[in-house]
Amino acid sequence: MTRERTACLIGPISPAADGTLYQQIVDRLKCEVSEGRLRPGDALPSFRQLAEDLLVSVITVKRAYEELEREGIIFRRQGLGTFVAEQGHDRSREAKLATAKELLREAFREAAEAGLKPGELAELAREILREPK
Repeated sequence: MTRERTACLIGPISPAADGTLYQQIVDRLKCEVSEGRLRPGDALPSFRQLAEDLLVSVITVKRAYEELEREGIIFRRQGLGTFVAEQGHDRSREAKLATAKELLREAFREAAEAGLKPGELAELAREILREPK
């Protein structure tokens, strides 16, 4: 994977953004896998290369890769590198779905605390879904 491709896939990460640096890497790679821009068998940059490209420590990248490997999204082969797992897309999608459900639960709690009734909440959801992405 070229440096330009890595930068394009991951994009900039920042200590000022939400989440830790390693979590930003995890989230971006999950997104790339679940949306099909990274496919099963695609090689990922080495720890060192990605750390250099993103201007973070090797430890940060190692931690991100280890979490993705635990979740079954990527796998490592000694001497060969790190790759997107065959079930990476499905597992990444499952993880993103779980996150979306939790965010919706939180939003529903907030709406209920604000006094919105179920019909009003449904209308609000439809309105949001109509907004341009």
